[in-house]
Amino acid sequence: MQSVLAADTLTGDKVLNRQKEDLGTIEHLMIDVEKGRVAYAVLSFAGFLGMGDKLFAIPWSALTIDTGEKQFILDVDKKLLEGAPGFDKGHWPDMADRAWGAEVSTYYHAKPYWT
Repeated sequence: MQSVLAADTLTGDKVLNRQKEDLGTIEHLMIDVEKGRVAYAVLSFAGFLGMGDKLFAIPWSALTIDTGEKQFILDVDKKLLEGAPGFDKGHWPDMADRAWGAEVSTYYHAKPYWT
């Protein structure tokens, strides 16, 4: 497995859960420039019949990458993702806010990237 990849090769990749259900695609990678690491992957999840795309900040540590299939695995039930804290393209959260980040990390049972 490659351990260094260009960020733009990951955007657009599918995200599946362990049950092989389609959870959406990676829209952006959010970088903590002070720490020099990926903080979150922004997942786009299509709503009912593809209407009402919702975005989710997924802690990088919650994702597993399958470079052979060019996809990510997020070990959550699709229903859990539907109820996850999300946002829309016009109303992004402050991803540098540690309180917000701690909530997101807790939701996905992930360790906050800054610890």
